[in-house]
Amino acid sequence: MKKQDNRILRWIAITLGIVLFLGWFLLWPLNSYIEAPGSATNLRSFVRVKNHPDPGKGSFMITSVALQQARPATYLLAKAVPYMSIEKASDVTGGQSGATFDRVQDFYMKSSINEAIAVAYKAAHQQVTKKYLGIYVLQVQSNSKFRHAIKVGDTITKVNGHHYNTAQGFQKYIGKQKVGSPLTVTYVRNGHTHQTTHRLVKLTSTRSGIGIILTNNMKVKTKIPVKVNPGRLGGPSGGLMFTLQIYEQVSGHDLQRGRKIAGTGTISSDGTVGEIGGIDKKVIAAHRAGATIFLAPYVKPTKLLLKYEEGHQTNYQLAKKTAKRYAPGMKVVPVSSFKQAVHYLEK
Repeated sequence: MKKQDNRILRWIAITLGIVLFLGWFLLWPLNSYIEAPGSATNLRSFVRVKNHPDPGKGSFMITSVALQQARPATYLLAKAVPYMSIEKASDVTGGQSGATFDRVQDFYMKSSINEAIAVAYKAAHQQVTKKYLGIYVLQVQSNSKFRHAIKVGDTITKVNGHHYNTAQGFQKYIGKQKVGSPLTVTYVRNGHTHQTTHRLVKLTSTRSGIGIILTNNMKVKTKIPVKVNPGRLGGPSGGLMFTLQIYEQVSGHDLQRGRKIAGTGTISSDGTVGEIGGIDKKVIAAHRAGATIFLAPYVKPTKLLLKYEEGHQTNYQLAKKTAKRYAPGMKVVPVSSFKQAVHYLEK
């Protein structure tokens, strides 16, 4: 009887150990993230232009990267799958909490959509006005003298009493000031205006600054009403594709021509397309969704640029390499501007 009891206890202990191990293996959060191919979604469902439905028979698709906190099981999977990658949590979130990181991605998306509306309406010769409110604070660096006053989500409206209509205007003014000189910053938080004065810090060997990461906060007004709902998507990388979708609807010009067209890239006020992260995952996501064309940001590769690029390849180089291996039949098209993308799709 005693032997039988010991055997039962041993099996209970083994079973409990297996359950605990499986729980740890599948659920224990690690201090890293897994990046994998996400989705490629038809933008027709995101954009509404009053009395201007999408005339296209194909689709413009916005691509995303699937991002999740690593567990031991997914960590091992990512090690084994070439197109999945493991990123440090600090590199992904910038050391911010999950809630703050999500807010930052929302700010990026809002700024990107506003730029997309402005560029698309201007290209379609439709009335659009931009009111520049200031700069969103996305992150305050640890060496900033303003770190105890300015918070993520604040909008900086003036520096030393000066307001500028671009982020570059603010940066240019601040960059001309001496390191250590006092700067008075006017900012808005929850609808209330505040001021704070602190000294500038050294950003590079030749530039001074506040020590923040920023993006534009502006309000766009159009004669033809437009609504863009990005759903749960965040970040600035959908700028180019949002611009193409809005332009197609407001202009009535069918650029799709029955094709499934995916792509990625930021959009600036002059229509320049900028590079983004995770383009290899986005190419795979687009291929899985049936896209035959992928618009990839293009910059001229130089030794200095490639030194800091993801995998030491530009977006276009990495996208082309990925398509060759994982997306046969997909054409990767390099674009450096919105106009260039439109020209390719027309021709």
